[in-house]
Amino acid sequence: MLFSLMGLTLVIHLVDTLAYSVRLNSVKSGKFALSMSLFNIFVLVSRTANMFQAPLIGGLIGISIAKGIDPQNDIRWVILSSTIGTILGIVLIPTFLKIFSKAVDRLEVKGSVPSIVVEALSISNIKRIVKNTTKPRKMMFRSLRYREIPKRLLLLNTMITAIYTIGVLSAYYAAFFIDEEYRLAASASSGMINGIATILLTLLVDPQSAIITDQAIRDKRPYGDVKALVILLIGTKLLGTLIGLLLIYPAAIIIARFYS
Repeated sequence: MLFSLMGLTLVIHLVDTLAYSVRLNSVKSGKFALSMSLFNIFVLVSRTANMFQAPLIGGLIGISIAKGIDPQNDIRWVILSSTIGTILGIVLIPTFLKIFSKAVDRLEVKGSVPSIVVEALSISNIKRIVKNTTKPRKMMFRSLRYREIPKRLLLLNTMITAIYTIGVLSAYYAAFFIDEEYRLAASASSGMINGIATILLTLLVDPQSAIITDQAIRDKRPYGDVKALVILLIGTKLLGTLIGLLLIYPAAIIIARFYS
């Protein structure tokens, strides 16, 4: 169960990390609507994995309660898998952008997302993808105008990522510290916590990111600003997952005290 949960968490954060890079393709190609339409498939994979995450966490905590064993170490492994997923996403971004750009061009011709997915899953295309794997280069991080990216935006992204990373985990973990009659209420609050994180992301982070991206599309900003934005957002996302390792226990205790 633990390994399944870690795998799902890794996939969720891998896809979320790759999502940041879609801005680069949309600005470079000018096909913003097509890029977002195709990426919805990847988001669907992430959200589907998220649906299966909560029952697995509930099962893990339930077994721990039955055995009287604190599941903190297992939970930290799950959080660590989100960090690993983010790092893996960073490594795969150059390859992903190359493949994604070609997929957007194919979508413009075929006009069907399912047909693009079926085509991509053919053995010949999978072999071609493996051969075209590209490593991140140091030059990607040079000569970028990092100072043009609002520091408040980066701070918000760090904290919201930390909340999103531990939202479901902390709510279920809190059930370990409270009486049986309050455990369902504590675990049910996981949706509320992640909902708040999603709302904050939508209201505070996405609009500022969209403004910078839109200005680059209209040539009011250089392409390098979007690249700096993506690199810093991914960096703060990685930092947020690490902060989640520190916050998981106090967050669970706070939730437990609220319900007890």
